[in-house]
Amino acid sequence: MRKLVWLVAGLLAACNSSQKTVSTETISKGPVDPKVYAETITEIELKEHLYIYASDEFEGRETGQPGQKKAIEYLKAEYENLEIPPAQSNGDYFQKVPIEISQIPVGKLSIDTSDYLLGEHVLTFSKAQSGDNEIVYVGYGIEEENYSDFQGMDIAGKLVLMKTGEPMNSDGTYTISGTSEKSIWSNMSESLGKRFELAEDKGAIGVLYYDADNYPRFKSRFDYMRNSNSGRMSLKDLQENDFSSLFIDGTLAKAILPSIETDHKPKELDSKATLAFESSNEEVDSENVVAFIQGSKKPNEYIIISSHLDHIGITDEGEINNGADDDGSGTVALLEIAEAFKKAQEDGNGPSRSVVFLHVTGEEKGLLGSEYYTDVEPIFPLGQTVANLNIDMVGRIDPKRDGDRNYIYLIGSDKLSTELHELSEEVNSKYTQLELDYTYNDENDPNRFYYRSDHYNFAKNNIPIIFYFNGTHDDYHRPSDTPDKINYDLLENRTRLIFYTAWELANRANPVVVDKASD
Repeated sequence: MRKLVWLVAGLLAACNSSQKTVSTETISKGPVDPKVYAETITEIELKEHLYIYASDEFEGRETGQPGQKKAIEYLKAEYENLEIPPAQSNGDYFQKVPIEISQIPVGKLSIDTSDYLLGEHVLTFSKAQSGDNEIVYVGYGIEEENYSDFQGMDIAGKLVLMKTGEPMNSDGTYTISGTSEKSIWSNMSESLGKRFELAEDKGAIGVLYYDADNYPRFKSRFDYMRNSNSGRMSLKDLQENDFSSLFIDGTLAKAILPSIETDHKPKELDSKATLAFESSNEEVDSENVVAFIQGSKKPNEYIIISSHLDHIGITDEGEINNGADDDGSGTVALLEIAEAFKKAQEDGNGPSRSVVFLHVTGEEKGLLGSEYYTDVEPIFPLGQTVANLNIDMVGRIDPKRDGDRNYIYLIGSDKLSTELHELSEEVNSKYTQLELDYTYNDENDPNRFYYRSDHYNFAKNNIPIIFYFNGTHDDYHRPSDTPDKINYDLLENRTRLIFYTAWELANRANPVVVDKASD
């Protein structure tokens, strides 16, 4: 499970549902008893898988690194042995996920005949290339009902020069608020992205942003990234953006408009700008592993069961983060669930709907593998995807929790579909009798676990989800997260619960209803 990523705009930085419910559709009581298949999910097999998958040989399964390649080959071999086919029509179990590590670009900004090298008087954090651009000065770059720096200005296809702050009246009050109180436009963290978005929406190709007070902060971040050669992983296919964000110091701002400190009136400028900043991003080769069992009656409706195959690799001191719980436990649980469905199919009791076994990469880097599946290349249509059951850390006990050890935290089951939540409760009552704990399902949970694993990319597309989670522990994201610390009896119980839930979703007459769709 990934740690919370510190997201800052520009450069800064379900309700509790433990009540009893009544299902709107009775749990299926057909002639097939899923218990015989659930019982193929055993402590012994889970343990055998995990001692291999979370061994030192797999080197912590860092995204794009050799250990991750060993992990995907292991998963492929298991599905081949089970004779469960790949989900892709090309016959490949591996769904390529193009990833980049963002690095500081190289290049310069030219204003007429003067060149300004990146890192001296101008900063940018991504590729920016365009020539002979007109520059329009838009003052503070603000637009409100009672004020606009863009009125009468044509900025389409041009660079805009803007500065921080907001307009004031002759009596010392602020124009936007009409009082002595500043508006949000004076709060850089709140207004920076708003300014850039406003310019982009009006057709500008980029912004030259002047903020004398905060430029040192931008420069400090820039220098850190350049000197440490550290960057954030992101999906390559989602990175292309022709809009350029440039941060300039006083020397450059005054070279473009000498009166910028005192002149607030928007105007077209005589100078032309050429942007020549080339990308130095590093490409990362990584893959999701996707297999599926085709439905016997409703093959074009899909239940997706997911876990992330990656972990965080090797520490700077050379210690291997084995990731037995995170998320080796979810990975081996998914393999056992796949095997149970396969045995049912071999007996002529295959699922009515198709069941997809999705092992995603790059979860620790920002849910990248699942984001690629949902936002770029869904193998099966999202509109025909009935539900996602996501398994991330299901082999341990939360030391902070009091109560029955035979528990599981459920997150998100009621967020989009009341029916899914009720089904989940009934399945557990009928088959497994775990204590379903909704502590982290609370909208006000400060951990925000709902947003921190791969189910979220399905939920944001209004696909009902359940996130199965045992909570964190002292070994979370440490080399000490090893297979000997897994509670295999609990892992068996939890995996069976997920299987039973998937079984019901795959075989019930109607898909669960989405009655709480988000905008």
